[in-house]
Amino acid sequence: MQRLYLQFYVTILVVLAVFVGAAVLLWRLADDDNRTPQYLDVAAELTGALLPDIAAPKQDQQRAIEVLQRKLRFDIALYEPDGDMIAMAGKPPPRFNPMHARTGWRRGPGGPNFTLQLPDGRWLVARQVRERPNPALWIAAALGLVAIAVAIAAYPVVRGLGRRLERLKAGVEQLGGGDLSARVRVEGRDEVAALAASFNRSAQRIEELVAAHRLLLANASHELRTPLARIAVAASLLGENADAKTRDSLKQDVAELDQLIEQILLASRLEALPNLERRESVDLLALAAEEASHYDLEVDGEPVTVSGDRLLLRRLIRNLVENALRYGGSGPVTVTVTREGHRAVLDVSDHGPGVPEAERQRIFEPFYRLAGGAETGRGSGLGLALVLDIARRHGGDAVCLAAEGGGSRFRVDLPATGEEE
Repeated sequence: MQRLYLQFYVTILVVLAVFVGAAVLLWRLADDDNRTPQYLDVAAELTGALLPDIAAPKQDQQRAIEVLQRKLRFDIALYEPDGDMIAMAGKPPPRFNPMHARTGWRRGPGGPNFTLQLPDGRWLVARQVRERPNPALWIAAALGLVAIAVAIAAYPVVRGLGRRLERLKAGVEQLGGGDLSARVRVEGRDEVAALAASFNRSAQRIEELVAAHRLLLANASHELRTPLARIAVAASLLGENADAKTRDSLKQDVAELDQLIEQILLASRLEALPNLERRESVDLLALAAEEASHYDLEVDGEPVTVSGDRLLLRRLIRNLVENALRYGGSGPVTVTVTREGHRAVLDVSDHGPGVPEAERQRIFEPFYRLAGGAETGRGSGLGLALVLDIARRHGGDAVCLAAEGGGSRFRVDLPATGEEE
């Protein structure tokens, strides 16, 4: 992942580098443009007037070149139009070729050379004894120092902006992870600070709404238990002459409502807890056998130890067994516990009508009802939703598969502890 502050900083450095390069290039172009042929022609005329005529003896031309060398402090050489040297003063000049010579300043291995063609065709080549620094280098150095200063000054600014965005990102991830108390520090008065303040307000509102929702569920569930208790007492006080079918139906409805309220309270409590409250080593086979015995069912398999909350795992097994007994038809319900590698696998199978493949994932949603469930009563409540939630809180998962010979097979796999046998 690319850091935002690094993108800002690299962008600033690239812009500074382009600026420095463009400034130096423009200076060089402007400097070349200033050396116009007009002043070179004037320099040629003046130099030609100071030197002896082309037909003068070489001794006179040598003396004139020596005089110029002492006054100008340049290494000077005078050449015939065809390139033969006439006179020289100072260090030997670089090799001269009139075919490639051009009037003006040129940089060479020994420093900048000034080549000038006199009106009579002779060539004068002068080289600075002590090279004067090129103004372009001074400008480039100055601009480079400015760029370094801007880069140093810009780093804490962009790094501070990046840290604020990183803290805001961490707060969003913390809130998304279930910590509704997550807040970020508001720093500055810019757009990032406004975004942080907006996030804090949104998080506060979400926390208040979730808290109100949980309180409403808890209060509603608690208040519903009082009339349910009165209905249960009234059903038990019905005389023997009362309709037995009506009495049993009433007791069953009360039991289902009481169970639903219990599941709602458990779901609300789990929403408030991001992690398990306690962990202990649990023999999944023994726990499944203990819970299945309440329904006169036997459990097959092998002992497998898992780490988790015993009460929640018991609720998981109970919900799967009750779901199989309620919607599994008249066929037998089988419960098995096995180990597959480092996973403990709990299978609860029935021989009912089964679940269509397209809906095997959706039945784990709260209060989801299968097609035709309004008539059959199949698939309502929080039982399977709690199974999936409890399994995932223990590092596992729950799925619905097709059972052999028809029906459904609900499989829960959990991390097993201990060595594989």
